[in-house]
Amino acid sequence: EESTCSILEHMGNDGRQSYNTKYYNLDAILSVGYRVNSKNATRFRQWANSVLKQYLVKGYAINENIRKHQIAELRQLIQVLGRAIQQQPAKTTDESNALFDVVVDYTYALDTLDNYDYQRLHIAKTTKEEPFHATYENAMHEIDMLRHKFGGSVLFGNEKDDSFKSSIGQIYQTFDSTELYPSVEEKAAMLLYLVTKNHSFSDGNKRIAATLFLWFMNNNAILYRPDGIKRIADNTLVALTLMIAESKTEEKDIMVKVVVNLINQAN
Repeated sequence: EESTCSILEHMGNDGRQSYNTKYYNLDAILSVGYRVNSKNATRFRQWANSVLKQYLVKGYAINENIRKHQIAELRQLIQVLGRAIQQQPAKTTDESNALFDVVVDYTYALDTLDNYDYQRLHIAKTTKEEPFHATYENAMHEIDMLRHKFGGSVLFGNEKDDSFKSSIGQIYQTFDSTELYPSVEEKAAMLLYLVTKNHSFSDGNKRIAATLFLWFMNNNAILYRPDGIKRIADNTLVALTLMIAESKTEEKDIMVKVVVNLINQAN
């Protein structure tokens, strides 16, 4: 307890009597909160998870005015949570496992954001060979299969307008005979962004966007690293999709660059 607690003396409201109060450091609080099985501990874990989600989703990673100290604070919080979760007993909750996966996979993301803060973030180490070409027809076929997986709802994947067809065409857009998105990674990132933001379907927009993102990567042979591990974990993809959904239109370029830097050959 001596290494995790300090005792501070302060005056009471009456101004006459002093009190000694124990203050525990954050590592100790999180470690206990993730090890204890009780209703209060469960509520604490839910709160801690929600705080991390807010840090990941609500602007820290997509705010154009992000500063070095904000990234440092985010990295510190994630590192502390990661240590706390690693200290849990063998039997862990699903929410803790999911949180730990996001913590692990976001280490590279934070370095990517650090590069952005210093204007070093750029598109590099991408794949030019493109054996697979996405079309409106083969993408809709993939969506039809996904619809059956989620119960066959008539609203899931139901097109509200022609914006999805436009999204497919946009990833192959050219200017003066030069592709605007010349690499597989850039096209995949744009596909994820456009399908998420355009809300082309009555239901399932985020699930469809994430699925087509993986589908496009897999068919172009960049989904898996040479060692057989996915370049992007499922929980990281969920976090990215939520970030894109919450982002502003003027933040499109940085969101696409972040996605590319998480799936390029550096991973």
